[in-house]
Amino acid sequence: MSLPKTYKTEAIVLKHINLGEADRILTLYTSSFGKVRAVAKGVRRITSRLGGHVEPLTHCSLMLNRGHQLDIVTQSQTIESFLPIRNDLWLTAQALYLVELTDAFTYEQVENYPVYKLLLDALNHLARIRPATPLLRYFELQLVGYIGYQPQLRECLNCQSPIEPAENFFSSSGGGILCPDCVSSEPVVRPVSVNALKVLRLLQRTDWATAGRLHLNPDLSKELERLMQGYIRYLLEREIKSTGFLDRLRREDIAGEFD
Repeated sequence: MSLPKTYKTEAIVLKHINLGEADRILTLYTSSFGKVRAVAKGVRRITSRLGGHVEPLTHCSLMLNRGHQLDIVTQSQTIESFLPIRNDLWLTAQALYLVELTDAFTYEQVENYPVYKLLLDALNHLARIRPATPLLRYFELQLVGYIGYQPQLRECLNCQSPIEPAENFFSSSGGGILCPDCVSSEPVVRPVSVNALKVLRLLQRTDWATAGRLHLNPDLSKELERLMQGYIRYLLEREIKSTGFLDRLRREDIAGEFD
Protein backbone atom coordinates (compact mmCIF):
# COMPACT_ATOMS: atom_id res chain seq x y z
CA MET A 1 0.00 0.00 0.00
CA SER A 2 1.31 3.46 -0.89
CA LEU A 3 1.78 5.59 2.20
CA PRO A 4 0.94 9.31 2.33
CA LYS A 5 3.70 11.81 3.21
CA THR A 6 2.46 12.11 6.80
CA TYR A 7 0.29 9.44 8.34
CA LYS A 8 -1.08 8.30 11.68
CA THR A 9 -1.55 4.70 12.73
CA GLU A 10 -1.79 2.38 15.68
CA ALA A 11 1.04 -0.11 15.91
CA ILE A 12 2.69 -2.79 18.00
CA VAL A 13 6.46 -2.39 18.32
CA LEU A 14 8.03 -5.71 17.33
CA LYS A 15 11.69 -4.84 17.88
CA HIS A 16 14.30 -2.10 17.63
CA ILE A 17 17.99 -1.73 16.87
CA ASN A 18 20.27 1.15 17.79
CA LEU A 19 21.32 3.60 15.09
CA GLY A 20 24.13 6.05 15.63
CA GLU A 21 24.49 7.67 19.05
CA ALA A 22 20.85 8.43 19.88
CA ASP A 23 18.48 6.98 17.28
CA ARG A 24 16.74 3.63 16.87
CA ILE A 25 15.25 1.78 13.93
CA LEU A 26 11.86 0.37 14.91
CA THR A 27 10.03 -2.54 13.33
CA LEU A 28 6.32 -1.86 13.73
CA TYR A 29 3.26 -3.89 12.88
CA THR A 30 0.58 -1.34 12.10
CA SER A 31 -3.19 -1.55 11.91
CA SER A 32 -3.38 0.16 8.51
CA PHE A 33 -0.14 -0.47 6.61
CA GLY A 34 1.17 -3.84 7.77
CA LYS A 35 4.82 -3.99 8.78
CA VAL A 36 6.73 -0.70 8.69
CA ARG A 37 10.34 0.12 9.58
CA ALA A 38 10.89 3.61 10.91
CA VAL A 39 13.51 5.74 12.65
CA ALA A 40 12.87 7.20 16.09
CA LYS A 41 15.34 10.07 16.15
CA GLY A 42 16.95 10.96 19.47
CA VAL A 43 14.89 8.35 21.30
CA ARG A 44 17.83 7.18 23.39
CA ARG A 45 18.35 10.63 24.88
CA ILE A 46 16.95 11.16 28.39
CA THR A 47 15.05 14.22 27.18
CA SER A 48 13.31 12.41 24.31
CA ARG A 49 9.52 12.66 24.28
CA LEU A 50 9.28 9.37 22.45
CA GLY A 51 11.12 7.51 25.22
CA GLY A 52 9.16 4.56 26.59
CA HIS A 53 6.38 4.97 24.03
CA VAL A 54 8.27 2.97 21.39
CA GLU A 55 9.71 0.08 23.37
CA PRO A 56 9.18 -3.48 22.06
CA LEU A 57 5.86 -5.05 23.12
CA THR A 58 4.18 -1.63 23.27
CA HIS A 59 0.84 -0.89 21.65
CA CYS A 60 0.99 2.76 20.63
CA SER A 61 -0.48 5.50 18.47
CA LEU A 62 2.10 6.99 16.09
CA MET A 63 2.53 9.92 13.74
CA LEU A 64 5.11 9.28 11.01
CA ASN A 65 6.65 11.10 8.08
CA ARG A 66 7.47 9.12 5.00
CA GLY A 67 11.22 9.03 4.25
CA HIS A 68 13.33 8.04 1.27
CA GLN A 69 14.44 4.75 2.82
CA LEU A 70 12.92 4.64 6.30
CA ASP A 71 9.95 6.51 7.69
CA ILE A 72 10.46 8.81 10.66
CA VAL A 73 8.45 8.72 13.88
CA THR A 74 7.47 12.24 14.90
CA GLN A 75 4.98 11.50 17.70
CA SER A 76 4.07 8.47 19.81
CA GLN A 77 1.63 7.81 22.62
CA THR A 78 1.33 4.56 24.54
CA ILE A 79 -2.04 2.86 24.39
CA GLU A 80 -1.05 -0.27 26.31
CA SER A 81 2.33 -1.24 27.75
CA PHE A 82 1.33 -4.76 28.91
CA LEU A 83 2.95 -4.39 32.33
CA PRO A 84 1.94 -7.90 33.53
CA ILE A 85 3.99 -9.30 30.65
CA ARG A 86 6.97 -7.00 31.23
CA ASN A 87 7.05 -7.88 34.93
CA ASP A 88 7.24 -11.64 34.29
CA LEU A 89 10.26 -13.14 32.52
CA TRP A 90 8.37 -16.21 31.27
CA LEU A 91 5.52 -14.13 29.84
CA THR A 92 8.04 -11.76 28.26
CA ALA A 93 9.75 -14.70 26.54
CA GLN A 94 6.40 -15.96 25.23
CA ALA A 95 5.46 -12.48 23.98
CA LEU A 96 8.81 -12.12 22.22
CA TYR A 97 8.11 -15.44 20.50
CA LEU A 98 4.78 -14.07 19.22
CA VAL A 99 6.30 -10.87 17.85
CA GLU A 100 9.20 -12.76 16.26
CA LEU A 101 6.72 -15.05 14.49
CA THR A 102 4.78 -12.04 13.26
CA ASP A 103 7.94 -10.39 11.98
CA ALA A 104 9.16 -13.58 10.30
CA PHE A 105 5.92 -14.30 8.42
CA THR A 106 5.09 -10.80 7.18
CA TYR A 107 6.40 -8.37 4.57
CA GLU A 108 6.84 -4.62 4.78
CA GLN A 109 3.93 -2.39 3.77
CA VAL A 110 1.58 -5.30 3.05
CA GLU A 111 -1.59 -4.54 5.01
CA ASN A 112 -3.09 -7.47 6.92
CA TYR A 113 -5.43 -6.23 9.64
CA PRO A 114 -6.35 -9.75 10.84
CA VAL A 115 -2.67 -10.39 11.68
CA TYR A 116 -2.46 -7.07 13.55
CA LYS A 117 -5.62 -7.88 15.52
CA LEU A 118 -4.39 -11.41 16.21
CA LEU A 119 -1.13 -10.15 17.70
CA LEU A 120 -2.86 -7.43 19.73
CA ASP A 121 -5.39 -9.91 21.11
CA ALA A 122 -2.61 -12.38 21.86
CA LEU A 123 -0.71 -9.87 23.99
CA ASN A 124 -3.88 -8.84 25.82
CA HIS A 125 -4.78 -12.44 26.62
CA LEU A 126 -1.21 -13.40 27.49
CA ALA A 127 -1.21 -10.68 30.14
CA ARG A 128 -4.16 -12.17 32.03
CA ILE A 129 -4.83 -15.85 31.18
CA ARG A 130 -3.06 -18.87 32.69
CA PRO A 131 -1.87 -21.27 31.49
CA ALA A 132 -0.67 -19.42 28.42
CA THR A 133 0.62 -22.37 26.39
CA PRO A 134 -2.70 -23.11 24.60
CA LEU A 135 -2.78 -19.45 23.55
CA LEU A 136 0.57 -19.86 21.78
CA ARG A 137 -0.72 -22.84 19.81
CA TYR A 138 -3.89 -20.92 18.94
CA PHE A 139 -1.82 -17.95 17.75
CA GLU A 140 0.41 -20.18 15.59
CA LEU A 141 -2.52 -21.89 13.89
CA GLN A 142 -4.40 -18.66 13.26
CA LEU A 143 -1.28 -16.87 11.98
CA VAL A 144 -0.34 -19.52 9.43
CA GLY A 145 -3.98 -19.53 8.32
CA TYR A 146 -4.05 -15.77 7.76
CA ILE A 147 -0.95 -15.89 5.58
CA GLY A 148 -2.18 -18.75 3.43
CA TYR A 149 -0.71 -21.88 5.05
CA GLN A 150 -3.68 -23.26 6.99
CA PRO A 151 -3.02 -26.97 7.52
CA GLN A 152 -5.52 -29.55 6.32
CA LEU A 153 -6.68 -31.40 9.44
CA ARG A 154 -9.90 -33.16 8.42
CA GLU A 155 -9.12 -35.05 5.22
CA CYS A 156 -6.08 -37.04 4.16
CA LEU A 157 -3.77 -34.98 1.96
CA ASN A 158 -3.28 -37.90 -0.39
CA CYS A 159 -6.54 -39.84 -0.70
CA GLN A 160 -8.92 -37.09 0.54
CA SER A 161 -10.77 -39.54 2.78
CA PRO A 162 -12.00 -38.29 6.18
CA ILE A 163 -9.43 -38.73 8.91
CA GLU A 164 -10.41 -41.49 11.35
CA PRO A 165 -9.72 -41.44 15.14
CA ALA A 166 -6.45 -43.38 15.05
CA GLU A 167 -2.77 -42.49 15.01
CA ASN A 168 -2.35 -40.39 11.88
CA PHE A 169 0.62 -38.43 10.58
CA PHE A 170 1.42 -34.76 9.95
CA SER A 171 3.38 -33.69 6.89
CA SER A 172 4.95 -30.24 7.07
CA SER A 173 5.80 -30.29 3.36
CA GLY A 174 2.24 -31.27 2.46
CA GLY A 175 0.67 -28.98 5.03
CA GLY A 176 -1.65 -31.41 6.76
CA ILE A 177 -2.64 -34.89 7.86
CA LEU A 178 -1.99 -38.21 6.18
CA CYS A 179 -3.94 -41.34 7.07
CA PRO A 180 -2.03 -44.53 7.98
CA ASP A 181 -2.59 -45.96 4.49
CA CYS A 182 -0.99 -42.93 2.80
CA VAL A 183 1.88 -42.21 5.17
CA SER A 184 4.47 -43.40 2.64
CA SER A 185 3.43 -40.69 0.15
CA GLU A 186 5.52 -38.07 2.01
CA PRO A 187 9.20 -38.52 2.92
CA VAL A 188 9.09 -36.85 6.36
CA VAL A 189 6.12 -37.09 8.71
CA ARG A 190 5.35 -36.87 12.42
CA PRO A 191 2.86 -39.10 14.22
CA VAL A 192 -0.23 -37.32 15.54
CA SER A 193 -2.22 -38.74 18.43
CA VAL A 194 -6.01 -38.67 18.47
CA ASN A 195 -6.05 -36.08 21.27
CA ALA A 196 -3.51 -33.83 19.58
CA LEU A 197 -5.54 -33.80 16.37
CA LYS A 198 -8.69 -32.97 18.33
CA VAL A 199 -6.99 -29.99 19.96
CA LEU A 200 -5.54 -28.75 16.66
CA ARG A 201 -8.97 -28.92 15.02
CA LEU A 202 -10.54 -27.09 17.94
CA LEU A 203 -7.91 -24.34 17.93
CA GLN A 204 -8.26 -23.91 14.18
CA ARG A 205 -11.96 -23.02 14.39
CA THR A 206 -12.50 -21.61 17.88
CA ASP A 207 -11.91 -18.24 19.61
CA TRP A 208 -9.55 -16.85 22.24
CA ALA A 209 -11.96 -17.51 25.11
CA THR A 210 -12.22 -21.22 24.34
CA ALA A 211 -8.47 -21.53 23.76
CA GLY A 212 -7.85 -19.86 27.09
CA ARG A 213 -9.94 -22.44 28.93
CA LEU A 214 -7.95 -25.42 27.63
CA HIS A 215 -5.80 -27.34 30.09
CA LEU A 216 -3.33 -29.68 28.40
CA ASN A 217 -1.39 -32.41 30.15
CA PRO A 218 2.40 -32.10 29.76
CA ASP A 219 2.76 -34.86 27.17
CA LEU A 220 -0.01 -33.49 24.95
CA SER A 221 1.35 -29.95 25.32
CA LYS A 222 4.82 -31.09 24.20
CA GLU A 223 3.39 -33.02 21.25
CA LEU A 224 1.46 -29.98 20.01
CA GLU A 225 4.48 -27.74 20.45
CA ARG A 226 6.71 -30.09 18.45
CA LEU A 227 4.13 -30.38 15.66
CA MET A 228 3.57 -26.66 15.27
CA GLN A 229 7.21 -25.67 15.60
CA GLY A 230 8.17 -28.30 13.02
CA TYR A 231 5.61 -26.88 10.62
CA ILE A 232 6.77 -23.31 11.25
CA ARG A 233 10.41 -24.32 10.79
CA TYR A 234 9.55 -25.88 7.45
CA LEU A 235 7.63 -22.81 6.24
CA LEU A 236 10.35 -20.35 7.28
CA GLU A 237 13.28 -22.63 6.44
CA ARG A 238 14.94 -21.62 9.70
CA GLU A 239 14.56 -21.72 13.46
CA ILE A 240 12.75 -19.06 15.44
CA LYS A 241 15.45 -17.70 17.74
CA SER A 242 13.17 -17.08 20.71
CA THR A 243 12.31 -20.78 20.97
CA GLY A 244 15.81 -21.32 22.32
CA PHE A 245 15.18 -18.72 25.03
CA LEU A 246 11.87 -20.39 25.92
CA ASP A 247 13.58 -23.78 26.14
CA ARG A 248 16.31 -22.41 28.42
CA LEU A 249 13.78 -20.82 30.77
CA ARG A 250 11.79 -24.05 30.85
CA ARG A 251 14.92 -26.03 31.78
CA GLU A 252 15.61 -23.53 34.54
CA ASP A 253 11.98 -23.93 35.69
CA ILE A 254 11.23 -20.23 35.19
CA ALA A 255 7.84 -21.19 33.72
CA GLY A 256 6.88 -22.78 37.05
CA GLU A 257 3.29 -23.78 37.63
CA PHE A 258 1.90 -21.72 34.75
CA ASP A 259 3.56 -23.55 31.85
